[in-house]
Amino acid sequence: MESLAPAHFAPETVYLNTAATGLVPAPAVAAMTEAATAFSLGRPGAEDHFPVVEAVRAAFARLVGVPARQVATGGSAAVFCGLVAQSLPEGSEVVCVEGDFSSLVNPFHVRPGLAVRTVPLEKAADAVGPGTALVAVSAVQSADGRLADLAAIGEAARAHGARTLVDVSQAAGWLPVDAGAHDFTVCVGYKWLMGPRGTAYLTVPEDLGGLTPVFAGWVAGEDPWDSTYGQVSLARSARRYDENPALLPYTGALAGLRLVEELGPERIAAHDRALAGRFRAGLAALGHRPAPAEDSAVVSVPGLGRAAERLAAAGVRVSARAGGLRASFHLYNSTADVDRLLEALA
Repeated sequence: MESLAPAHFAPETVYLNTAATGLVPAPAVAAMTEAATAFSLGRPGAEDHFPVVEAVRAAFARLVGVPARQVATGGSAAVFCGLVAQSLPEGSEVVCVEGDFSSLVNPFHVRPGLAVRTVPLEKAADAVGPGTALVAVSAVQSADGRLADLAAIGEAARAHGARTLVDVSQAAGWLPVDAGAHDFTVCVGYKWLMGPRGTAYLTVPEDLGGLTPVFAGWVAGEDPWDSTYGQVSLARSARRYDENPALLPYTGALAGLRLVEELGPERIAAHDRALAGRFRAGLAALGHRPAPAEDSAVVSVPGLGRAAERLAAAGVRVSARAGGLRASFHLYNSTADVDRLLEALA
């Protein structure tokens, strides 16, 4: 099984670390170089980042199945999670998952006046009760690749009048995502979407979710260039929650999104899962037992985290997370990469 996009990537290592940071495709590098050059030369229009941001917004919206007006753009999942946390009424109960990613759960822990309950992933749906206001969960667990039962969590939330916030940062780009099935989703663009750091997305319901735009600046205005001074008339879309985006990362984000759109998440998922399955089979032959996440593109091997440094020295890039070795497989990987990892482990 070969890479799905060999023309776009030329890694110098066996790169199996997308769950940490995805590789940026060659067209993204070219676009950022062109934009940086325009800035350095003072070319007319170089400071107007709105066309590229709107193109990125639209591409992400298509990928997750919602209208572009329901997508806010920014630079950090933690900021968007903080926006949701700050918008909850005093005394609200929030259900989180043990060991979930800090950028998702920490904004709720530090917000005074919230009652945060932390439960095992497999108990998340059962933990939702009449007093629950929000369930915050990652679609795919960063530490070990386990997939949340989002259908069960969503059903439990609806039954009790709670809302859902799903972090799809470890899902969007390889796993098909239906953002419309959840009240809110957050996603960083620098992992499976193969964009640069500094890109992140928030999706909201059709009614915009009732969030308080606590960091609304001029870009949150209905007409941003007429909103640069004084009180802003907020956009009548999710743009009211926009952060002022970093131009260079957003210039580069479009290429990765277009590549995912061109190949299709279903095809990418089949590719990534096949490589992960090959690695799991090889681990079993070596006497190792990975974490239980059979359908995931992320494979974690408990107790092998210390091997990551040795593997790096051998030219194989993986992560050490929560004491385990974590390998993640994406569209630019091949069976040769899996076999090289197994060889280095042996």
